[in-house]
Order: sequence, then structure tokens, then C-alpha cells
Amino acid sequence: MRASLLLLSVLCAAAIAVQTQAQEAPSLGTTLSNVVVIDTDELYRGTKMGRRIAVNLEERARALQAENEQITAALTAEEKSLTERRTAMDPVLFRKEAADFNTRVQGIRRARDAAIAAFEAERDAAPRVFLERVRNVIGDLMIERGAVAVLDQRIVFLSLSSADITRAAIARIDQVMGDGTDATTTAPTPEN
Repeated sequence: MRASLLLLSVLCAAAIAVQTQAQEAPSLGTTLSNVVVIDTDELYRGTKMGRRIAVNLEERARALQAENEQITAALTAEEKSLTERRTAMDPVLFRKEAADFNTRVQGIRRARDAAIAAFEAERDAAPRVFLERVRNVIGDLMIERGAVAVLDQRIVFLSLSSADITRAAIARIDQVMGDGTDATTTAPTPEN
């Protein structure tokens, strides 16, 4: 019986010590967690570098569209001219010019499709490349927080808001890397 009371007293003291430590932890300023989370979409949209990349991609998309519209207008005008001249042309000569025109149009279409596909692949890869470039900054924040892993918020079912380092990461990336155009402040690209 005495041993049971002694064991109960030890367990109560241990529980009180654990509860006291848990209550004191928030007073340290930053809750330490083995895992921190980050909203990668917000990180991309919220940093100077991510915004610069997005603006650059948007400008390039508009330029590609304008170029396509110019090419379409020029080809439409050429086709109209060929059609208008048809009645005055020798049928053999018309067929040859029409075939040459169609061959050229097909070549232009293939080239434009390739340019669009390359642009779309680059645009789709931009967030991943961005995350690779800022990986070291996020890693430093992870270590400073005493964490051993960073998870994307999209795969986390539930977490405390103190585990989210997105805003701190945005501020640090902006501080360390700016908009990412200065080669001396950027991390290596994934190909390196």
C-alpha cells in the first residue's frame, strides 16, 4: 500500500512537471515543433521574386499571343490575296502557289505549337524552380525553429498556426534574395 502511494505521488509530480513545462513553452516566443508548414502557393505569390516571375511570365504570354495574332493576320492576308488572284492565274501555277502556301502554313503552325508548348512547360515549372531557388532560405528558417522537416500546407490535415512559417519565409526571402534578379543572392538552379 505504501509503495502504491509512493508510486502515485511520483506519477502526480511528473504530471505536474510536464504540465508546467507545457505552460511555460509558449513564453519562449516561438513554439518549437519538429515539423513546420509552409503554404507554397502563398510563398510564390507573396515574395518579390515570385511576383517578378509571375509578371515576367504574363508579359511573355501576352507577347506570344500578339506574335501569333500578327502571324495569323499576315497569313490570312496572303491567303486572301492568293484567292483573289486565282481567277486570273493559270490553274497549274495556282495549285503550286497554294501547295507552297499550305506547306509554309503547316511549318509555321508546328513552330508556333512548339513555342507555345515550351512556354507552357516553363510556366508550369516556374513554381517548382522558384522553390528550389529559395530552398536554402526556408531550410535556415526550419533550423532556426528547431524543426527537422518542412511540409507543404496542402498535405497537412491540421496544425497549430505557430507551425506555419509562410509569412516569416516571405519576409526572409524578400530580405535575402529580393526579386531574384541579382545573381549574387540567388541559390543555384536545380540543374546545377
